[in-house]
Amino acid sequence: HVQLVESGGGLVQAGGSLRLSCAASGRTFASSVMGWFRQAPGKERESVAAISRGGDVRRYADSVKGRFTISRDNAKNTAYLQMNSLQPEDTADYYCAAGTTFSTRPRDYLDWGQGTQVTVSS
Repeated sequence: HVQLVESGGGLVQAGGSLRLSCAASGRTFASSVMGWFRQAPGKERESVAAISRGGDVRRYADSVKGRFTISRDNAKNTAYLQMNSLQPEDTADYYCAAGTTFSTRPRDYLDWGQGTQVTVSS
């Protein structure tokens, strides 16, 4: 298993940027597919982005394409989510997750962080 800790959330104005980090402990980070998910109040958890083990394959939700970038540094056991041009509808708790299958389905991920809150004001 991988232990995950997110950081970098906060309050930002519309049009602003934030960079989320997901620090992993354990020896299996490099062999894990990583995903970022978000959950707004009253809504289901949804996929934001996913990245393959080597970082060569990335997938994004349509709502964030062109604005968000997922990346990873296996030497640092860290995954990132760069979020630009943030909008109020991006407000949610953001979670990173580790799994063994390249997927956008939450159920395919085994390990989850505690989440970091992102609030975008209009």
